[in-house]
Amino acid sequence: MLATALLGAGGIVLLLVTMAKVRERTGSAGSVAIAGAICVTVLALLCVLTLTVLAPPVAWGVVIVVGIAGCAMLLVG
Repeated sequence: MLATALLGAGGIVLLLVTMAKVRERTGSAGSVAIAGAICVTVLALLCVLTLTVLAPPVAWGVVIVVGIAGCAMLLVG
């Protein structure tokens, strides 16, 4: 349960950063909406898999990868 909450929090940050980068590069609201929809779908799927199917080490590995990706995108961006 804790892994899913952390994954959701990190995923929301990645979602917002991704949408901002798409908006910066394309300037199109349609592209931003598509990127947001894809990110929300992937995030929801990962959260459901973390709650139901994934083994704890795999779930925590996903959380770590999302955390590192979020930190990297925020520091580089």
